[in-house]
Amino acid sequence: MNTIDRRTFIGSSISAAVGAALFPLAGCADRSAEDPWLLADEIRNRIQAPEFPDRDFLVTEFGAIADDETDSTKSINDAIRACAEAGGGRVVIPAGTYSTGPIHLLSNVNLHVTENATLSFYTDPEKYLPLVFTRFEGTECMNFSPLVYAFEQENIAVTGGGTLDGNADYDNWWIWKKSREGEKQPNPSIKQLTEMGDAGVPPEERIFGLEGRLRPCFIEPYRCRNVLIEDVRLRRAPFWQIHPVLSTNVTVRGVDVNSHGPNNDGCNPESCRDVLIENSFFDTGDDCIAIKSGRNTDGRRINVPSENIVVSNCEMRAGHGGVVIGSEMSGGVRNVFAENCHMSSPDLWYMLRIKTNSLRGGFVENVHVRKVKIGTVGIAAVRVNFHYSDGDVGEHVPRVSNVSVSDVIGEDVRQVLFLQGYERSSVQDIRISNSRFEGVQEANVVEHVDGLVLDNVYSDFGS
Repeated sequence: MNTIDRRTFIGSSISAAVGAALFPLAGCADRSAEDPWLLADEIRNRIQAPEFPDRDFLVTEFGAIADDETDSTKSINDAIRACAEAGGGRVVIPAGTYSTGPIHLLSNVNLHVTENATLSFYTDPEKYLPLVFTRFEGTECMNFSPLVYAFEQENIAVTGGGTLDGNADYDNWWIWKKSREGEKQPNPSIKQLTEMGDAGVPPEERIFGLEGRLRPCFIEPYRCRNVLIEDVRLRRAPFWQIHPVLSTNVTVRGVDVNSHGPNNDGCNPESCRDVLIENSFFDTGDDCIAIKSGRNTDGRRINVPSENIVVSNCEMRAGHGGVVIGSEMSGGVRNVFAENCHMSSPDLWYMLRIKTNSLRGGFVENVHVRKVKIGTVGIAAVRVNFHYSDGDVGEHVPRVSNVSVSDVIGEDVRQVLFLQGYERSSVQDIRISNSRFEGVQEANVVEHVDGLVLDNVYSDFGS
């Protein structure tokens, strides 16, 4: 039993053969539009990290022991409660390794994991009971507590330069998705949860946990304001790693995220507003940064977009995409900016990827990428796909418009563009400018796209 706690061609389609002739190509561009990056500056300037009183609560004074054996869960959470009751401050994890279960942050508390400290999380699912109110792949439910969780809190942080180790591997959490040999493990609970969302079952009655085998996220602030995650290392996550949901004024800065399990996305802001992700490193088993806003009916029920998101000065290595939007994007995504990033790995599939289908629906508008250096990407620089996963089997037609990519240098890019909209809903207004792509082996695919502009773009395909 589970217990509960809570992107200029006119025409709707361009063949791959025509697309192959696009590079090199210079065109005249309308430069009269207002610089969209001014909005990025506005967003960045208003995002402010929370500040905390100059007051420390050492977890060792509440009984935590750094022997990588003693269960310090209660001691850490007791220190958090005491800190919050005193008006806030830092809960300090001193040097050493502390075994712990779920940590629940409260308002005005900075969980400060010092540089030589490690929070080593248990892998026994029973430790993550009682169940809490959360989202799994874009659908709300009652499920295991995330490893670090906050619900409806304000002014919270995880900082300090230390390590949070989820200890996940194919002997515990990851085996619920696939085996060590790569054999997928079907989980009917995922379909069941989606069906519950489609049927309008109240989220509080979508109860999962031990029998449901839906893995918890690593760090999840849910319906929170003023969130800071800074200078920590994340390792061996059960599932998605940094997952703010329905939260505003979120700063993710200086994090080192390295975990290669299934669905180990690096940072997934979902239905969030005003998010800054900067100066961070992502080497992941799935998308490095994936911006989301809920799945299918449940995402439309909540109907909150992710908007005003700035990604800056980040390094992406392995992962399905560097900057990704979707696939859970039923609430829409707007105003996404990514700049000054470096992406390179044979295991990195795309630089920019937008993925959806007619079950997801939703809109994506105003996505701008500039000043990116690509070493290697395994599939394409830019991918927009309306046929992701389930394909075109639904009634909710997605929309993608106003996507710009500029000042990109790609050294080893198998394909530049792979754009696939619908005949009834073309991808609108994709602009690539001042960019150079080398090592190109495959023709572009451009299907059902209106308003494709290439300005001062070079590719060595066919040379």
